[in-house]
Amino acid sequence: MTQTQSAPPATWSPPAPPTGTAQTAAATPSRRNAIAQWFQGTPGRMRAFLILGAVVSILFGIAAAQGHAQSNGALERAEANAAQLVRIQGIHTNLVSANADATNAFLVGGLEPPAQRQHFVDSMAAAARLISEASTAQPADQNVLGQLNTTLITYNGLIEQARANNRQGLPIGSQYLRDANSVLQDDSLPLVNALVQANEKRVDTEFNGVGRGMIWVLVGGLLTLVVFGITLRWLARRTHRYLNIPIVIGAALVLIVTILGGVSLSSASSAASDTRSDAYAKTLALSTARIAAYDARSNESLTLIARGSGDAFDKAFNTASATVDDQLGKASGTTDGLQGLWSEYKADHKQVRDKDTTGNWDEAVNIAVGTSKSENNSVETFKAFDTQSAAQLQSTSDDVSAKLSDARSSIRFFGWLGLPIGILAALLVAWGMSQRLEEYR
Repeated sequence: MTQTQSAPPATWSPPAPPTGTAQTAAATPSRRNAIAQWFQGTPGRMRAFLILGAVVSILFGIAAAQGHAQSNGALERAEANAAQLVRIQGIHTNLVSANADATNAFLVGGLEPPAQRQHFVDSMAAAARLISEASTAQPADQNVLGQLNTTLITYNGLIEQARANNRQGLPIGSQYLRDANSVLQDDSLPLVNALVQANEKRVDTEFNGVGRGMIWVLVGGLLTLVVFGITLRWLARRTHRYLNIPIVIGAALVLIVTILGGVSLSSASSAASDTRSDAYAKTLALSTARIAAYDARSNESLTLIARGSGDAFDKAFNTASATVDDQLGKASGTTDGLQGLWSEYKADHKQVRDKDTTGNWDEAVNIAVGTSKSENNSVETFKAFDTQSAAQLQSTSDDVSAKLSDARSSIRFFGWLGLPIGILAALLVAWGMSQRLEEYR
């Protein structure tokens, strides 16, 4: 009888771990060990100092470039915003100039003098051109400049109504003229003043930011020199070699760039500060004086047009005239002769007021429009002030641009030099430390 032998019981074996997982688990500790071994001992410390020195050198180069770029950008924006501010004040000057022509020509009656009419047209055209230029130069001003354009359309329409009625001798013409003046004073000029304030704030912000680039250079340079110093000291103690020439050269390069870069940025900041307190301040003062002068001129004519009821315009003249005197005083040194020309105009204005208050209105008008047979001629004395103040304003405005451009040119060189010097210092650190590492192989 055949007996069947049963198979032995099967024994359970745990599943074998996946091959890839085992390799990864084994590789991770070995990689960590390799990295740890790479930094162990004196050679490992050298490698750590090499990496640290190279990284701070590169960061120093970036910081130097950033510092110079920041100061250069602040100077560039200050120049652009100062030019925009002069442009906006040019709009203001041309508008009050046109208004002065319109009010003064109204005194003549009938058809106004062609030269005065042409000056009005030229002033309005110049204002329109400057509005277009300002809109392109500073997009942030575009909305307000658009609103200003709308008010000027209304102003021009009222002026044309006043001219048409004045030529026909209709008294309603004076009301159109007052309405036009109100539109200019209450709607247009507040918009211009808002633009002036916004651009003054931008210029001040950029002038204040010129010196901040120096912080990047000084902090980056000092931090790098500290790391270099610690590295050299550690090397001297471990290797008993007091100087590592490549690293010393790298430290010297960083020190030179830090000193020269700091000096160039300090000089640029000082130049910007001087420009702000001198040429820029005088430009603002001259521009404000010209605006106030034209405002005074308009109020002189409006006082005569009101025929005995123009006290408010006469007070406005005195206020504007005091502003001219004050602003010319602020621009002293640049306004040679201007104060004398303005005093001559004020003397003619006094004759206008004396004739008007003593009942000789016709002679007062003759002096105001330049047709008097006496030596007093308000038109000519104001024209002399206008011509010379415009020339001096252009000169100071050009001076601002030239000085800020010079300040920028002095820091461009170090701005380009910072990053290459940082890379060179990093290479010198690597070279110097490699020399010591070779001794351990």
